[in-house]
Amino acid sequence: MGTLQPIADALKLFSKEPTRPLTSSPMLFLTAPTMALTLALMMWTPMAMPTPMININFALLFILALSSMAVYSILWSGWASNSKYAMLGAMRAIAQTISYEVTLAIILLATILTAGNFTTQTLITTQEHMWTAVFTWPLMMMWFISTLAETNRAPFDLTEGESELVSGFNVEYAAGQFALFFLAEYSNILVMNTLTSLLFLNPGPMQPEMFTINLLTKTAMLT
Repeated sequence: MGTLQPIADALKLFSKEPTRPLTSSPMLFLTAPTMALTLALMMWTPMAMPTPMININFALLFILALSSMAVYSILWSGWASNSKYAMLGAMRAIAQTISYEVTLAIILLATILTAGNFTTQTLITTQEHMWTAVFTWPLMMMWFISTLAETNRAPFDLTEGESELVSGFNVEYAAGQFALFFLAEYSNILVMNTLTSLLFLNPGPMQPEMFTINLLTKTAMLT
């Protein structure tokens, strides 16, 4: 029924021989997709699910900083490809990402003021009796729209530009390196939706044993 199709596509990409343009910058060209996936996976470390892998005081700022650093992997991939279409796609993606990061940061700081702390565990404790979304629903709407733009989802998928740029900043990539960019993109989508659940839709401290199931359900619905 097509359930295993994404896995088959990933295996096909990783089994193909990687290629790169002869005029590209080898070091940056190979580093960019690895950096993109590494940053995307690092954003999971301070997430409370229900216990974070790394318990740091400024977890939310840490996630926002890593999300901002992903811009460099986009810039490197477009510049190192030595292709005008890849560079145009990279500039378009960077402009959109940087623009909406300002909105995300302001909304995040406003939510932190209600929680009183920068850790994801404090967000859960603050919402014991009422979801943050109940009294800050305009913020949640703006946050959700901004996350769509940040992760290049429709209707903000202008960075791909299929009609004029073919694929965007990753147009020169193939095989496993191309798959790394998509793994990073899907990981970023899940991170943002998980963070939305923690910020506004409390996964439920009244039932600690159901925390992970509630969190996964709400994240899946947002995705």
